[in-house]
Amino acid sequence: MEILENIVEYYDEIYPVTPEQKAFYTAEFSKFSFPVRLLRVGCATGSFEHQLAKEGYDVTGIENIDELLESANRKRRTQLMSIRFFKMSPLEMSRFLGKGFYNVISILDDRIIFTHDLVLLKKLFFDCRQLLAKNGELILSLLNYEKYCSDSEVNLPDVKTLRATMYSRIVTEADGSKTLDQQIETSNGRVVDVTIAAPVYPLIKSEVEVLAKEAGFKSASFYADFARSPFTPDSDRLVAVLS
Repeated sequence: MEILENIVEYYDEIYPVTPEQKAFYTAEFSKFSFPVRLLRVGCATGSFEHQLAKEGYDVTGIENIDELLESANRKRRTQLMSIRFFKMSPLEMSRFLGKGFYNVISILDDRIIFTHDLVLLKKLFFDCRQLLAKNGELILSLLNYEKYCSDSEVNLPDVKTLRATMYSRIVTEADGSKTLDQQIETSNGRVVDVTIAAPVYPLIKSEVEVLAKEAGFKSASFYADFARSPFTPDSDRLVAVLS
């Protein structure tokens, strides 16, 4: 069960927009004519997207959690920015969004693992390829699950901020499927659930390569972070650029 609404207050602290992320996207955007057209799948609170829109980029975000979507819309201060948010599942986007339109599609903050079935992941990669313009890019950011998910039950690295700590655990069920439990402990000791037994698919680098190739992507670059550190099996995170 997903109850991601409990993370809304702390989302921007747990998943901050770093200077390295900004520089990474600036470099990727330089490959395209201005204004670059960006689609964020699972845009959450939309903080990064608002920053990009203020710089003149054309930004679309989709989100299927009401509370996160409301937070994204509340951040909008002017109607002059080219930004819009829609309530939409990633698996619906090819029905409603323009094919061949976007220069860059992003799925960040580990949101891709909630597409919890390999068949659905194949569809997601294919749909992203269809929505991208010629030479467009799909950018993914997630944990290096190959490093962490070798056991049937594993605690993922804690994420600590000034006000809260998020704990995450992936459990392999009897049928081989995996589920995610997450909790946030606030600075005053209050504990709230973020997800309870949410079905997930902890995608790994080799699977990204296969899915990308099957969907029609021609190249794939992998990094350990947005600073473009080389990816190794011991890296904590995986950033992929597929084109």
